[in-house]
Amino acid sequence: MSGRPDADPAGGGPQRRILTLDYLRESELWDALPHVETLVETAILATVDVGGLDHIEDAELSVVLTDDEGIRLLNQAWRAKNVPTNVLSFPAATPDRISVSPMLGDIVLAFETIEREASAQGISLEAHLTHLVVHGFLHLFGYDHETDSDGEAMEKLETTILATLGVVDPHADRPALRAVS
Repeated sequence: MSGRPDADPAGGGPQRRILTLDYLRESELWDALPHVETLVETAILATVDVGGLDHIEDAELSVVLTDDEGIRLLNQAWRAKNVPTNVLSFPAATPDRISVSPMLGDIVLAFETIEREASAQGISLEAHLTHLVVHGFLHLFGYDHETDSDGEAMEKLETTILATLGVVDPHADRPALRAVS
């Protein structure tokens, strides 16, 4: 993913790479969203900018675009939950070391669950995906929702980030996301 210009805000001059995103498309279902990589990159950049998330230049992030079966297998193996979920995050370093790690980790997204949830919430697939990318990326940097106060802080930051992307607050009309993903 190319970042913003180093010195020229008008867009001229050399570009620096602020992150390297590697995509693994495990499911053809994602073909229904041909601009998925652009949505992911936009969400990641906004999260870095608004969240002030420090990382080394050109740090690597892996994004796995899978289906319910693929994420169910990971959820079973890593969390002992034999059900699909919308997003899983696997940090490559502890929160105190993530800013100096060349590898940030992996974000895994399940198409069917995300599509089903978006439909049930009456929002676009793009908006829900954007929210889950922001959510999953924040997990890599140590944000969680295991306690009410941590969950409130994470939700507030998500809401702020999503607002910069024109995505309506996903937390406005529903309970907090305690221990959901």
